[in-house]
Amino acid sequence: MFVWLILVISGVSESVWATALGKSEGLTKLWPDVVFVVGMVISMAGLAYSMREIPTSTAYAVWVGIGAALTVTYAMITKTEPVSLARILLIIGLVACVVGLKIVH
Repeated sequence: MFVWLILVISGVSESVWATALGKSEGLTKLWPDVVFVVGMVISMAGLAYSMREIPTSTAYAVWVGIGAALTVTYAMITKTEPVSLARILLIIGLVACVVGLKIVH
């Protein structure tokens, strides 16, 4: 169970570094660059650790799914991306698939 918690934290960190990379304007702004690097290190380390016990295909899919869902959700909350019913339903579907991968593991 601990390894799954690490994977979730890693997925959250993936969303952090992806968002920071977008705000860094091509790695030209110091603080978004720092957040990007720290987030990436935490994210990759957590993913690598999780792959000790979780198959690569499952770990990677969960990691990407969490990161993508949170990145899009954050963008909609901050109004940098439009909010629509279709987007919300697709994010729910993505999260349901991630949960499904955990259940069938």
